[in-house]
Order: sequence, then C-alpha cells, then structure tokens
Amino acid sequence: MKEIQTKEIKNPIVRFLNYLTTYEKWYLFLALAISTVCAILFPEEDVNGVHGSIIMTLLLIYTWLNVTCELLISKQDKWNFIVSIFIELTEIAMYWILGYRFATMVTVVFFWLPIDVVSFIVWKKHPDRVEKQKTEVRQLTGWQRVAVIAGIVIWTVAIGTLIVKVTDGLAETTDIFDETERTKAIVVCYLDAMVSALDICNGTFILLRYREQWIAWYLEVIFDAICVVLGGQYVLLVLTAAYLTNTTYGFIKWGRYIEAHQKENSPAAD
Repeated sequence: MKEIQTKEIKNPIVRFLNYLTTYEKWYLFLALAISTVCAILFPEEDVNGVHGSIIMTLLLIYTWLNVTCELLISKQDKWNFIVSIFIELTEIAMYWILGYRFATMVTVVFFWLPIDVVSFIVWKKHPDRVEKQKTEVRQLTGWQRVAVIAGIVIWTVAIGTLIVKVTDGLAETTDIFDETERTKAIVVCYLDAMVSALDICNGTFILLRYREQWIAWYLEVIFDAICVVLGGQYVLLVLTAAYLTNTTYGFIKWGRYIEAHQKENSPAAD
C-alpha cells in the first residue's frame, strides 16, 4: 500500500488535482467535457485548404490549456506562465491556418511569448510570505487606470485602421468571410485591434502583479467572443463561458488577498 501511495503522489496529474479545491475540480471537468462534446456535435469546416479536424483539434487544445492556465492564475501560481507558452504556440498555429486575427497573432508572437518568460521570473521573486506557492499581488491607482483606458482607445483606432488598409478588410486573406460580408470583416479588424490592446494590458498587469489584469481580461473575453461568433468558431464560446466564470472567481480571490494583506500591513495591524 505504501508503494502505491508514493507512486500516486509522484504522479503530476494526481498532484495537480490534489492542489485544486472541489469547486476548481468541477470547473475544470465541466469546461473540458462540454468543449469536447461541442467539438463532436459541431465539427469545424475546412478553411483555406486545411481539414476541419485539424482546426478543431487546435481549438480543443487551446481550450483545455486556457482553462488550466486560468485556474492557476486565480490561485496566484507562477506556473501558469509555463502553460501559457503552450497556449501561445497553439494560438499562433490556429490563426495562421485561419488567415485572420493578425493583430492578435502579432501580439502573441512579439509580446506574450517573451512576457510569459519574464513574468515567471518576476513572480518567482515575489512569493507570499506564508503560502510560498502563491505570489504577492496588488492593484493600480486611479490615474493609472485613466491612462490605460486612453491608451486602449488610441491603439484600437490606429491599429484597426492599419489592418483594414493592409488586408483590404480581410478580403484577400481568409475564406471565413465572403464578398457580401465586408462590413463584418472590417468590424472584426477593429475588434481584433481592441482585443490586442486589452491583451497587452492584461499581460503587463499580470507581469506587474496587478489585480486589474482581471478587468482587462474580462473585457478582452467579451470582445473576443464577438470575433468568435462573427468568424464561426462556436466551440470557443464554451471557453468564453469558462473564462467569465473563472475571471469573476479570480477577481474576488485576488481582491480578498489584497484586502487581507493591506490590513496586515496597516499601522493598526502593527
């Protein structure tokens, strides 16, 4: 019996499941199960000469990895960044095949991949004083929030306009939109630009351990879901629902952590 127990403890899957709360286990199980069922019921069509099964496989891998990564972030666990690297590689392959979401793809290549490595190092240097598995987190000031909002608006208009001009409204880059859907394609260009701006904010806030990364992520998920619907990748809506659920969970958890540690560090607590 002792040998069996030792092997189970060494098993990384068992260790990971033991690390999760009951709620987190159910959240993970339901997200993976529902996305798999949706993939079977609503298979992807061939796009740009690539078989639909390949696209669906990438979408499922992307979904499974993201759900796991989001759980680790909500638990303030630095290992989320290692999982995130595999997410970025899957996302690059997916958008390259589909032939759209260029602003998001460029953001992934030149921002997210390096930021994941740097963030892992930064988080490793700021462990919680009691729970070493956790990382210390904080929140922005009022003026910092205003500056971020202004930056997002400017980026969206500038990058969205650039994408429309370079790709002619996605007319020559993908089979997803036909000639009658030019307006829809242009809307996706601007939404993609906004998602990329929110993506950069989210990554920067995670790197600096700010709670506002959840707000940026919440908005990014909503606008990304609109792009998903317009592009027809409906299986990703399961991921959207999972994101919104876990983002609320993570925002509350980080908020409670910050509030508790502010009280501990206040003069009255001393």
